[in-house]
Amino acid sequence: MAFGPPAMGYDRAITIFSPDGKLYQVEYAFEAVRRGWTTLGIRTKSTVLLAVEKRKLNPLLDVDSLEKIFVVDDHVGATFAGFASDGRVLIDVARIVSIRHRLLYDEPISIDYLAKTIADIKQAYTQHAGVRPFGVALIFAGVDDRGTRLLMTEPGGQVTPYFAVAIGSGGQTASDFLEKNYNYDLGLEETILLGLKTLASSIEGKLTAGNIEIGYITVDERRFKKLSTKEIEEYMSKLE
Repeated sequence: MAFGPPAMGYDRAITIFSPDGKLYQVEYAFEAVRRGWTTLGIRTKSTVLLAVEKRKLNPLLDVDSLEKIFVVDDHVGATFAGFASDGRVLIDVARIVSIRHRLLYDEPISIDYLAKTIADIKQAYTQHAGVRPFGVALIFAGVDDRGTRLLMTEPGGQVTPYFAVAIGSGGQTASDFLEKNYNYDLGLEETILLGLKTLASSIEGKLTAGNIEIGYITVDERRFKKLSTKEIEEYMSKLE
């Protein structure tokens, strides 16, 4: 009987580890995230910001109707990079988890618990035959009793808190920019401008109010909001 290369077959089932300790299908799911649209989150003392790229893939695409930032509950929003279908389903699950917690305990869910619950679902899909990992990374942004919170869930089920994080096709460039310009003490306007500058440095083509989406929440208001196109244009005018 002829045998193939040592690595052959290790990516045919999610439950098989390779000799170097990897689950190749999870690695492939990470690649789907890296090929997604540029997505970033920034957490400061007073504000948590989400900013995403909306790429016009063909001339007939209605980019204005595309939604990449979602309100999960009054005090938390989320976005993602990777397979949009996977992201949409997990956002719906996050909303259900948040609503159930509010009805059961009569209080808003903590951002950490919400992110860990979604991460648990992702992790479960890395250890059962007949399924595939979720090819998406979700970023949760919100304010709870611990203050501002920014967490990312990876395809393998890992959940990590960040001060600033960037994923997608321009993620590395955006991360480099944030490492040089991030400041924890920024106010709301300064945080939004930092998000715009980061996107401008990392996406292909010219940055316009029509090809990006921005959402934020502040410690004072504790309500996640999304900026309108007009509001984004006003902030962009301050960059010039």
